Amino acid sequence: MLPPRSTNRLDYEQAARPIAAMPKDYPCGHVVDLHRHNRGQIIFAAAGVMEIETTGDLWLLPPQRALWMPAGIDHLMRARSQVSLRTVYIRTDACPADFPNTPKAIQVPALLRELLLRAAAMPLDYDETGRDGRLLALLLEEIAWAPEPALPLPTSRDRRLERICQAILAEPADNRRLDEWAALVGASTRTLTRLFHAELGMSFVAWRLQAKAFAALPRLAAGEPVTIIAADLGYETPGAFSAMFRRLMGQAPSRYFA
Repeated sequence: MLPPRSTNRLDYEQAARPIAAMPKDYPCGHVVDLHRHNRGQIIFAAAGVMEIETTGDLWLLPPQRALWMPAGIDHLMRARSQVSLRTVYIRTDACPADFPNTPKAIQVPALLRELLLRAAAMPLDYDETGRDGRLLALLLEEIAWAPEPALPLPTSRDRRLERICQAILAEPADNRRLDEWAALVGASTRTLTRLFHAELGMSFVAWRLQAKAFAALPRLAAGEPVTIIAADLGYETPGAFSAMFRRLMGQAPSRYFA
């Protein structure tokens, strides 16, 4: 029987090898408070859905996506379901030159998934010139940046927009019009329209649609019926919800976690 692997991130961040991968499980609702790393990090949930928050962005990561988190960036993590985390720490001098200095989503096809799982099973003192070292080099070569539909979900520091965004994230079925929100937060509709484009890079309607897709992912991952999710998110028909989800996420909700 193999000995249990450490789940202390410092063992991996301080490892002698340039790349080290940690497996760790989290229960639904668990929060890893704001922190940063001295190594770059590939964050991947082999099962479950994670929420990663940085300054100004909120990322939702199902198993089809991973997130590149450069060294030194503050972020926190929430488990939106039971999560099996596989995170790869990469020393800054070992990062490929084309890796960005801001967080970015990564597509996770079958080969990259298997490489991430294999990396998390390697000993910390793996042979850099042997098979493990070659597999880790292949892992880095297989990184493909994702087109990011509905990910990340931008957030705002403007107190009026923040109030609206937090209310919609808490209750995605809330279909109040922008003029109704304007009256509630004490701003004109024109001001809020301008702020949504200036601070969040999209219209109020587009942001709310992304928030609905965002809210659906953990429930789809848990196997809830599309009909119930659609009704809970304020859609009159499952077809209307499915059309929105397919447009944003590239697949029908019934197929996304297949």
